[in-house]
Amino acid sequence: MSRQNRPALSLARIVRQMKSRPDKTVVVVGTVTDDKRIFEVPKLKICALRVTEGARSRIVKAGGSVITFEQLAVESPLGQNTVLLQGRRTAREANRHFGAPGLPNSHAKPFVRLRSRNHEMARGRRKSRAYKA
Repeated sequence: MSRQNRPALSLARIVRQMKSRPDKTVVVVGTVTDDKRIFEVPKLKICALRVTEGARSRIVKAGGSVITFEQLAVESPLGQNTVLLQGRRTAREANRHFGAPGLPNSHAKPFVRLRSRNHEMARGRRKSRAYKA
């Protein structure tokens, strides 16, 4: 699976989502990352493709466990008592550039070396470079 389709998910977001479902297993097709903004991590059971070192140590210290997808298949073959979570796909920096910069009501970020008047001179600024806004 491509990197874009398995976005990272922070420990803080997992904790927030699991407040109402304390005894379920979290399934993440991607990376679980540590988040220093939360101080107390509750007991969690997490199944993920990858878990960062900091996140793994905090989960285990709280009495939780980190399992692989093979172990999950043995424990609950039909996926009972599991919650499938995913990170934000649009959080990538590349998504800020989607669209046409310079057009009215467009908030697309232009690809420029510097942010000044003289550096945004090509696409969308003149007819000879694709289009004129």
